Amino acid sequence: MMIARLFTFLFIFVFVANGVAQTSFVSRRGGNFYVGNKQYRFVGTNYWYGSLLGLEKNKKRGIERLRKELDFLKANGVTNLRLMAGAEGSGPLNGITRVGPPLQSEQGTFDAAALDGLDIVLDEMGKRGMKAVIFFSNNWEWSGGFQQYLIWNNVIESRWLTDKPTWDELRDNVAKFYSCEPCKAAYINQMVYVLGRRNTKNRKSYIDDPTIMAWEIANEPRPMRPAANIAYKRFVADTAAVIKLIDSKHLVTIGHEGRIGTESLALFEEVHADPNVDYLTIHIWPKNWGWFGPGRMEIGFNIAVSNSVEYIDENVAVARKLNKPLVIEEFGLPRDGQSFDPTSPTTFRDRYFATMLSYVGKPNIAGANFWAFGGTARPIKGQLFWKSGDEPMGDPPMEEQGLNTVFDSDRSTWKVIRKMATRIK
Repeated sequence: MMIARLFTFLFIFVFVANGVAQTSFVSRRGGNFYVGNKQYRFVGTNYWYGSLLGLEKNKKRGIERLRKELDFLKANGVTNLRLMAGAEGSGPLNGITRVGPPLQSEQGTFDAAALDGLDIVLDEMGKRGMKAVIFFSNNWEWSGGFQQYLIWNNVIESRWLTDKPTWDELRDNVAKFYSCEPCKAAYINQMVYVLGRRNTKNRKSYIDDPTIMAWEIANEPRPMRPAANIAYKRFVADTAAVIKLIDSKHLVTIGHEGRIGTESLALFEEVHADPNVDYLTIHIWPKNWGWFGPGRMEIGFNIAVSNSVEYIDENVAVARKLNKPLVIEEFGLPRDGQSFDPTSPTTFRDRYFATMLSYVGKPNIAGANFWAFGGTARPIKGQLFWKSGDEPMGDPPMEEQGLNTVFDSDRSTWKVIRKMATRIK
């Protein structure tokens, strides 16, 4: 009888303890996020390199920089960070130097130490009450991503390590990922490896860590060609189901750009209607999408804003139809004159940020992550592109350093961000 009572007590204790612990996880109810019974809305940023800083041997460039930047972000109301889990492969891809060190150096070979940096940033974020969204892989070349799996499995030629594809060649190449069974299996292996991680700093299993808000299938996964749409849809559904099977505590999202990412609003709706996909994301890139021409941002600014607003409206209509939240997960704009100089003004960027962030809190729009935080790093004078050994900033290696990065010295931009963060509190 005594043993039976003891087991009953332990069961109740564990049940209650788990119930208390669960309240700090981000959950979804209809079109909103919650932490416990409190609605969760946020101003966030893209901080993909945050999971790399802790790997730096130079503490000033590594852990000290990380802590300083996290304190800065928290003080300015930025509490949600989008991070990279790990890179695949090393060396050039499409002629671009990849970030690293890689989590998966060769297919099926994982370096546990490569996740130490993610351990560190999650531990430090947890101390500051911040939340993380972590993407597993990449549609683009700068962290290996889908093309690396295709090369490993001889689906596309190894010449694409050094050759730069045209846009049509890139579309043809990446679209093959969704019909490559060994490629997808290798991707899943990496995903499962991350999900099975126990943080070496605080000993929390990743699947039990409330600092993590959501797992993201990839950064901007596109079908790339309409012929891949069916396989793409199946990949999203299968992957989301595997994540939920392993980890039922965290949210799952795709990492989608919106209608432009699938070239179809209907397909955007279909992949997000999946019951294992908890919320929608969109990315907005006026420069990349040709809403203003080279060197003509000032002239095309009003068109860029109106197109961005229209884009939000058409995509959030899908979120409302599905009764799920939407996050404006990426948006960015160059500095005035498209300068890469951190001392140049950000007049138009500030106005653009104010418009984008003003949408947080409107029906079904739960948060926004601007692209991208560069913290204390600065571009190297006379050098446009990132090289191995340089301090990372918001712009990935294939983009001019300083192009879309928000530095800690951009006072006028931070004034806008603080104002919007205060508003949604």
